[in-house]
This record gives sequence, C-alpha cells and structure tokens, in this order.
Amino acid sequence: MSSENSSGPDLSRYRRQIILPGWGVEAQEKLRRSTVFVAGAGGLGSPVAVNLTVAGVGRIRICDSDTVDITNIN
Repeated sequence: MSSENSSGPDLSRYRRQIILPGWGVEAQEKLRRSTVFVAGAGGLGSPVAVNLTVAGVGRIRICDSDTVDITNIN
C-alpha cells in the first residue's frame, strides 16, 4: 500500500485493518507481498484460504492430495 504500489480500492478495502493500533499501511503491504502455503483444502483448509484472501495475503498456495468426489462435496 505504499504510495507507488497502492491504489484507492486497495486502501479502501483494507482501511479497517490499517487503522488497527500497531498495524498500519506498512504491515498491510508486507502481508500483500507474502506467500502462504495451505496444506489441505478440506474442512479447515478452505475457510482458512478464504480468510487469508480477505485479509490481503498476496499469494496462497493450496495443496491437497485428495480427488474431488461426490461424497466430499457439501
């Protein structure tokens, strides 16, 4: 979110996080540049990936060894 990398929509999207004490624009920018690995896309992995996305993590790698089957789709 530094002035050269941020846009109005980014600042608007994360403004409630940015105003938290001890957080700020620099921390949000660091989060945007980060990469997170999620092992498994099941019951915990899927909502974790969504929440990491909403928080502003820049890159998320998801690995799951299972195959999609009608029995594991809610």
